[in-house]
Amino acid sequence: MKFNQLEELIKKSKKILIMSHINPDGDALGSTSSLFTTIYDNFKKKSDILIIGHLPNCYKFLPSISKAEFKFNDSMVYDLVITLDVASLDRLSNAKILFDKALKTINIDHHKTNNGFGDINVVSPDASSTGEVLLGIYNEQNWEISLDSAVGLYTAILTDTGGFRYENTSENVFKSAAQLVKIGINPNELYKNCYERKSKDFVMFQNYCINKAVFVNNNQVAYSTVYKKDIEKFHGEEDYTEGLVEILRAIDTTDIAFLAKEIDSKTTKISMRSKKSDVAAICAEFGGGGHTFAAGCTIKSNVEVSIKKILKTIEEKSNG
Repeated sequence: MKFNQLEELIKKSKKILIMSHINPDGDALGSTSSLFTTIYDNFKKKSDILIIGHLPNCYKFLPSISKAEFKFNDSMVYDLVITLDVASLDRLSNAKILFDKALKTINIDHHKTNNGFGDINVVSPDASSTGEVLLGIYNEQNWEISLDSAVGLYTAILTDTGGFRYENTSENVFKSAAQLVKIGINPNELYKNCYERKSKDFVMFQNYCINKAVFVNNNQVAYSTVYKKDIEKFHGEEDYTEGLVEILRAIDTTDIAFLAKEIDSKTTKISMRSKKSDVAAICAEFGGGGHTFAAGCTIKSNVEVSIKKILKTIEEKSNG
């Protein structure tokens, strides 16, 4: 694939915005950090970074991420808006208005459910992460990759492969990691930043949630719930639920694991993982999506009703 159009758009754009999905994860933030740096290094252009929602403490080390804004002027019109790791436009929340107003848009992603909503779309479902997609673009275009840019890319790939443990850990993932190590990143340091900087409250909150897990279908389905009062009890932040569903999936009898998180009394966010079932198909029934073994959705019902709907859909898909 040729990416000449990307370079042409970046070169002629004066106002550039980079943003990812609401409450961004390591892939979204690492990719954002890297692209911001790479655009400046190669084209001497400063971009705006918008973070929609919460910035987890463990990713505050990322180069240039401190330059991000959390609020925006909805009357602003950008020459170019670049979305990273955004599977669908609703994942931009109220910042979608900036995307809609932009003169040109670029959509860079790796989710198989992405329908190509940008003027230019670079969507690679076989890639482990948006970070891996970005590295492919950089290499194709012979863009300079600085150490700061490499740190963002490695963080993106590391976290979206679960520390090189998930099914999306391909041969190209290791080739990409090797290239970034050659540039100078420190794997040990980045691993510690991403996975070994947890507060006591974080660990105790996760222990609390695991202890109230429910197992059904002969222990093949495991789930837990997170209510607002639970987060408040442990002085929690948005990222406190990160990794919970993976812990449930790791149980030897579990195929499908999900977390039902209360957004408000009429809205529940579902995060779902599996070992062999297509959870993207399950979440698609509720307007969500993602990857075969890792997906999510939002259901306009309270937690209890949402769980019943999910369990019913799992049963229907299993019998179908």
